[in-house]
Amino acid sequence: MSFIETEEQKALRQAVAAMVANYGQDYYLEKARAGEHTTELWNEAGKLGFIGVNLPEEYGGGGAGMYELSLVMEEMAAGGSALLMMVVSPAINGTIISKFGTEEQKKRWIPGIADGSITMAFAITEPDAGSNSHRITTTARRDGSDWILKGQKTFISGIDQAQAVLVVGRTEDHKTGNLKPALFVIPTDTPGLSWTAIDMEIISPESQFQVFFDDVRLPADALVGSEDAAIAQLFAGLNPERIMGSAMAVGTGRLAIAKATDYLKTRQVWKVPIGSHQGLSHPLAQIHIEVELAKLMMQKAATLYDAGDDFGAAEAANMAKYAAGEASVRAVDQAVQSLGGNGLTKEYGIAAAVTASRLARIAPVSREMILNFVAQTSLGLPRSY
Repeated sequence: MSFIETEEQKALRQAVAAMVANYGQDYYLEKARAGEHTTELWNEAGKLGFIGVNLPEEYGGGGAGMYELSLVMEEMAAGGSALLMMVVSPAINGTIISKFGTEEQKKRWIPGIADGSITMAFAITEPDAGSNSHRITTTARRDGSDWILKGQKTFISGIDQAQAVLVVGRTEDHKTGNLKPALFVIPTDTPGLSWTAIDMEIISPESQFQVFFDDVRLPADALVGSEDAAIAQLFAGLNPERIMGSAMAVGTGRLAIAKATDYLKTRQVWKVPIGSHQGLSHPLAQIHIEVELAKLMMQKAATLYDAGDDFGAAEAANMAKYAAGEASVRAVDQAVQSLGGNGLTKEYGIAAAVTASRLARIAPVSREMILNFVAQTSLGLPRSY
């Protein structure tokens, strides 16, 4: 792994930053508070090839990797317009379908995911399962050549703006024991599929939903991969999810630091900029270091994933997710503190990030589960559960 980005990667950063500068945080928050989606930004990102930069060229993608997609996410978050569905649609679903889908499934779904004309949600979390994915109860049973899907999911992002959803369930033969995931792509207008919004205190244009599958009838070609899939089929999408979560957190941290830095340079008390006081400059410098360290681990994880080292990528992706989540929360907190009362106003746009940044400690995997993973996998300690 080189610590120097290629000219193509640098150019991609510049292009994404230039695009998002035309929208910015004001646009993002205005849409979120109005209950609207960032459709214009999503469409432009798709047309410019940013959304599908990681997907295969033969299906309309950019032919690059998770490094480039996480780079896009980081720059969009740093510009104040992080698109949560980029974590879901191209990173998780696009990756899984590209690796395990049939030729017909790839031709049907990947081009639209790549150019943004299709947004695909992802449904794994269940009310009674929490972090224990082996307790998933959404079940698929055969009915002739069709499948009948029954169950429910919770905290499903953006299904209201999606044309399809990739659902993680289990087959009727595997209701108990270790999870053998069965993955199905379901168009969101399929009879029996419904959802209700969850009231959240996060200011975001992407909402969270409870999703219900009431004997949803699916054709045989809705199944992605094997009905008796190894867990690796699922984690082909979950490691990119962690990398993209890290990228969003890193970008959010950068945004908070940039806002605080600008304020500390211009705000004067006792005839000098308040940034000259170490009580404010040192905490911000420390957090800048922490964000940059998290970014390095994120880049390592993406590089390992793109090189095909799934085990190494899993360790690095979890570590990156932990580090980025912690750094992001600290960056936003210190930015608010640096601005004092102004940090809690709408005008400066930092207060909105307080609750949003906390998400990085919780989802898509909690900091506690990451520590469990590192303790057991990296350190070889006994399992705690």
